[in-house]
Amino acid sequence: MRHAPVRSNPGGMQTITLGRSGLNVSRICFGTWQIGGDWGSFDEDAAIGAIRQARELGVTFFDTAQAYGFGASEELLGKALRPDLERDRDSVVIATKGGIDPGSDRPRKATREYLRSGVEQSLRHLGVDHIDLYQVHWPDEQTPAEETASALQELVDEGKIRHAGVSNYDSAQLAAFDRTRPVETLQPPYHLLRRDIETDPLPYARENDIGVLVYSSLGSGLLTGALTADSTFEESDWRSQSSAFQGENFRRNLAVVDELKEFAAGKNASVSQIAIAWTLAKPGIHVAIVGARRARNIADSVAAADVQLTADDIAEIERITAAGVPVTGASPEGIA
Repeated sequence: MRHAPVRSNPGGMQTITLGRSGLNVSRICFGTWQIGGDWGSFDEDAAIGAIRQARELGVTFFDTAQAYGFGASEELLGKALRPDLERDRDSVVIATKGGIDPGSDRPRKATREYLRSGVEQSLRHLGVDHIDLYQVHWPDEQTPAEETASALQELVDEGKIRHAGVSNYDSAQLAAFDRTRPVETLQPPYHLLRRDIETDPLPYARENDIGVLVYSSLGSGLLTGALTADSTFEESDWRSQSSAFQGENFRRNLAVVDELKEFAAGKNASVSQIAIAWTLAKPGIHVAIVGARRARNIADSVAAADVQLTADDIAEIERITAAGVPVTGASPEGIA
């Protein structure tokens, strides 16, 4: 199934209906993983400035998680959006995630009790009376899908969350959830160097009109063009432990990015804009989540929604990136 037509909001940002959730959202979603502590230190004032700049540029969709800094990211997002929340709560769509407990002996925990507790914590952290979209952060094989799905339905019925989705699920897990209540949205990792969702679960999502908002559109920084072979990462940055950001794998992908830069220059765009535009051009992808710690970076990303790629452009981009090394990301088991 094709996703809904793209429109524009008063700020000029492209918007879309997020699958069967019915939510009307900007095609660029501001993600706050980068301001949760797993990416090293950051300047809080600059991060708040980036969020507010995103609003000025027409972004209406913001994604965070209970696990990002154990609530610190949610608190910062609530603080940054406070003027909008007080003036017109419905002017922004806030998505958050729960159901994991990083660093514990059971990092994936989508039980009824833990989800309910997480929603209450997120409401306090964000300073809101409801969450627009609540997502199960990672699948929990120890908890029946029926329990997880019915718990979220109860929270919808109580008005604490408006819509329910999942993150990092495969098609079998989506189908198991669907048997109790519809999965409205899916948040998987997807970028030029990580395309496995094209086989599973993206076809299931398209067939069932599930809204797809993808994270790591810029390959955790690889596709920004800002990294070099000499780049290093703080010990608290998960990338310092990732093979994708070290040695020969890192050098090979940087060479791919250099070639993408040349292509981007011919389109009068940055390499990051090309990476995001490619993502948004793929069938079944509704929204690209992009994080930023500084206002100037989010401005570049927002502009990517207006970059038009032809079929030949897409083929050339994919030819270039075929020489890259597939990149994997972090998991709750791997981040303390």
